[in-house]
Amino acid sequence: MEDNSKERKISRRSILPLLGGAILMPFLGTAASPSEIAAESEDKDEEYQTLLKPDGTTVKVKVSVLKKSKVVKKNISNKSLLSWLGKKL
Repeated sequence: MEDNSKERKISRRSILPLLGGAILMPFLGTAASPSEIAAESEDKDEEYQTLLKPDGTTVKVKVSVLKKSKVVKKNISNKSLLSWLGKKL
């Protein structure tokens, strides 16, 4: 009788709740707080501007960051821009 209690058989009745729970797990997500939703919507609504890097590649930058940035040289000629980029005339 003791051998029977130590050895458990797996039956359909014991597998069905596990299978049902595994199927329902993706639907039981955590809810986001209203502050998280507001922060995500601000990021999505943010406008971006495309800028050129010194190596010639482009990068998207938020407009709010550009407004806070410092201008090093306002008026730049085409020749100096090309030399800054490393391009030859």
